[in-house]
Order: sequence, then C-alpha cells, then structure tokens
Amino acid sequence: MDDADDVLMLRAGRGDRVACQTLVERHLGRTTSFAQRMLASRPDAEDAAQEVFLRVWSAAPRWKAGTARFTTWLHRVAMNVCLDRIARRRETTSDIPDVADHRAGPVDALAESETARHVRTALATLPETQRVAVTLCHFQGLRNDEAAEVIGVSVEALESLLARGRRALRARLRQIAPALLGNA
Repeated sequence: MDDADDVLMLRAGRGDRVACQTLVERHLGRTTSFAQRMLASRPDAEDAAQEVFLRVWSAAPRWKAGTARFTTWLHRVAMNVCLDRIARRRETTSDIPDVADHRAGPVDALAESETARHVRTALATLPETQRVAVTLCHFQGLRNDEAAEVIGVSVEALESLLARGRRALRARLRQIAPALLGNA
C-alpha cells in the first residue's frame, strides 16, 4: 500500500485530483479516528481531518517517494494539526479548565459502548505526548518505531511515554469503572 500511496502522492503533485481523492478515501477514516481521540470531539476531528488532507494536497508537489512512509508522514501531519488545535483551544479558553465534555449526543450514544466512553474519557485526561503515543500505538496500530518517528522521539522515549500513559489510564479507569479492568 505504501508504494501505491507514493505513486498517488506523485500523481497528486502533478495536479491529479483523482489521485488525491483516492488518498483521501483510503486514509480519511483512520485520520478522523485519530483526530477524534486527540481532540475528544467528532466535529473537531472532521474539521482537523479536512485540514490534514488540504495539507496533503499542498505538500504533494514536494513529495519525494521513498523518503518517508506515506502513512507515517500522514500521522505526523495529523498529530501537528491536532496539537495546533489543542493549543488554540487553550489560548481562547485559558480561564476555563481543560476538561472536555464527554457526554455523547444521541447519535454517538447509540454508536458507542459504555466501555468506549470510559476509555475515551480517561484518554482525554492524559498529557498530550502520552495521549499521542497511546493513540498511535494502540488505536492506530503503528509500530513503536513508526510512532516514535511521528512524534519525533527515540523509541526508548516512546516506550517510556507508553508505559506512563498505560499506568495513568489503568489508574483512571480503575477509579471510573473498576469492572473494566477486572484484576488488572
């Protein structure tokens, strides 16, 4: 798939809108899912995903096949877009504590299980770097070396972030819903 993504990026770089649309169709779901875990809001995630693919289109003329895996680069772009949005949100709401509203709307309530809601709530409380690491490795399925490249840290630093994130999640989930963890 990466070779095919490279070819599509090269074609998009020459102005081929169909190639860009194919990339969007291929990666929009995962990009939106990643953004939703980072931003804790489906509408914000959809806006962020749209911004990510605008950046893909803008960067396509400069794409050099084989320099980086497309999916790794795409996650890095998505991470940067999400972190920018989180920072802007903090700037505009500096008086308000950083507590996201995790009440699901009627549509979301039907689609999401109680367990997913608890995990999402706990994930949103993690520091940004831990949230990114956990999301990339556990929800997006990236290998540790890929996630480390996306974040821009060593594999050892990523593993440290993952360990701290997992411990914090375990502690928060134990407080929120002890039944989720069983004997963990």
